[in-house]
Amino acid sequence: MENETEIKQDEEKKKEKEERIGVLNIYTTFNNTIMNLTDLSGKSIAKFSGGQSTKQSRLKANPTIAMFIAQKIAEEAKENGITGFYVKIRAETGQANPGPGAHSAIKSLTRAGFKILSIMDTTRMPRGGPKAGGGRRGRRV
Repeated sequence: MENETEIKQDEEKKKEKEERIGVLNIYTTFNNTIMNLTDLSGKSIAKFSGGQSTKQSRLKANPTIAMFIAQKIAEEAKENGITGFYVKIRAETGQANPGPGAHSAIKSLTRAGFKILSIMDTTRMPRGGPKAGGGRRGRRV
């Protein structure tokens, strides 16, 4: 009898510690950092940007501000029981690398105790695009 109750209690503890996974979209430019936390189905849980953390426009893309945003995201994730993230980093279209806030944000999330399952770069690259301006001699400024 006692063994059966112990087994049931162990099963209940395992259910409580069940991992919930979220998707963290980080959009970093050299002017701002925006983070959006969603569940796996795409339902938005929390969204924060650099402008919500600082009043100074020049600091919105700062790595320190990105850490503050990540802390707010971590609080919301803990409230919703999320334990791990799939991280999607996106830079401005055509840029070779993301802005300065991406690395520090991921670092602060790992320090907060979350598992980072994968990091994926989803930056869009232009392919072709519209016709270049100018005529036979090219565009003259």
